[in-house]
This record gives sequence, structure tokens and C-alpha cells, in this order.
Amino acid sequence: MKYMILMHVSPDVLNALTAEQQQAIGAGHQAFIANATETGEMLSTHALGGPAQTKLVRSVGGRTEVVDGPFAETKEFMGGYYLIDVDSEERAIELATQIPDAGIDGLALEVRPVMFSAGADI
Repeated sequence: MKYMILMHVSPDVLNALTAEQQQAIGAGHQAFIANATETGEMLSTHALGGPAQTKLVRSVGGRTEVVDGPFAETKEFMGGYYLIDVDSEERAIELATQIPDAGIDGLALEVRPVMFSAGADI
């Protein structure tokens, strides 16, 4: 079954890390990608732009409105995701715990089953 591991990012947390810690996170993500690819469980991953690069499209009073920012009054944002194909929820969670963000206070990973997909056949 496919699962999406959503990475919740806090700029305050990331900015408080040392350069060495930030490099370790990047290296940890590369190692995670290599391992999940080798096991055949990695389908795709994408890093997303920050709130300053985000537009929100929504309906207000029946009219479409486009505004800056993903959501009002929140510091955390969706930083990216991994799409994986695994045998069980337990394996999805096990993989999520291997992502460096899982070991940093203030960051979070959300594991959600994919219920429907369309488009690229991945």
C-alpha cells in the first residue's frame, strides 16, 4: 500500500540548528532515499518551497481568491514529502523514523495512507 510521509517544517527550529546539524540532515535524507530506493519502497519525493513562495487559492463568498501564504497564523509548513509503497503501516512508520527530522525536537513527520491517486503511474 502506498503511504505519504509528510514533513512538517518549522523555520525557527531549522534556523536554530548549527551548520553541521543542517548538513547532517541533508546527508540523512540522502541516505534514507538511497536505502528506500534500494529496497524498492521509494516511489518519489519532493521538497516544497516555503510560505513566502506559496499562494493559497480558495473560495470566498462564491468567488475564487488568491492570497499569499499556505494558511494564516502558523509558523510550521509542509516542507515536502516522501511517497512510498510498503507492505504495512508498521513498515511506513518504521521508514518515517529513519528520516532525520524524526530525531529533531520541533519537527514532525505525518504518515498517511494514499486512498486514491491519478496522473503519473508511480
